[in-house]
Amino acid sequence: MKCIDFDKQFERYTMEWMKRNAAKYKNNMDVIEGMMPDVYMEFMAKPAQWLDGLSPEAYFDRFDDAGMLVDWMCEYYVQKVPVPDLLLERITALGDQAEARLLALLDNRGIPHEAELTAISLLRELESTAPMQRYVDFIAGLSEPDEKGDMCAESLLSMGEAAVEPVLRALDTAKEAGRNIFADILSNYPGDERIFALLAERFEHAGDQRALFASYLAKFGDDRALPALKEAAQAEDINYLDYVEIVNAIEALGGERPPEREFSGDPYYESLKRV
Repeated sequence: MKCIDFDKQFERYTMEWMKRNAAKYKNNMDVIEGMMPDVYMEFMAKPAQWLDGLSPEAYFDRFDDAGMLVDWMCEYYVQKVPVPDLLLERITALGDQAEARLLALLDNRGIPHEAELTAISLLRELESTAPMQRYVDFIAGLSEPDEKGDMCAESLLSMGEAAVEPVLRALDTAKEAGRNIFADILSNYPGDERIFALLAERFEHAGDQRALFASYLAKFGDDRALPALKEAAQAEDINYLDYVEIVNAIEALGGERPPEREFSGDPYYESLKRV
């Protein structure tokens, strides 16, 4: 499968267009830049010799084999050629057939990491819930946050409330990084005692992430978190930015704003004061 660099071809097309039209637009780069969306649409629709007479927008539409297209996507990554959006759009347009092939791709340990991340992204576009448990299991096993974990979390969030119970079942065996990510996901589903217990525990052990977990507590909306938040707002070692976020959480939960504190000398406070 030939991996054509569509980005480079568009760059060439743009340069040629600018040479032809520079005088027309009096070399006004603001005007020329404003024309780029139209130039791109023209590029997409125009038959090209480098595509054997096909237009870019029609090039991948002639293929209906999702397996072949997904393999082609992987080959782009192997050859380090930018993957065309048109190829990805064609894969997702094939629906269930593409879903099955992308799921199979996730089981292939030999693919480039970028291809795996793209498969996760495309499955999310397809609104697939099939990989839910594997995403939960992956996050639970994380020792450190990473890009794949973030993408799995985004996908679980997009699956809605159906993901809540699988995430809760994974808490007991999840590592610290996984529990933190799960707290972010679960904070969107108020009313569950198990989730409140997790968020309260994560905030208690948050360390330099107090502001982040304060925002999760605020989103969850349970005012039982107020005592812990108020105590944290008065901690001697708190910095100004964390203080502001924690105070915001207190107010979001209906609590009274704590007494003002002096932050002179705090690097964050001094930096913002200068601004």
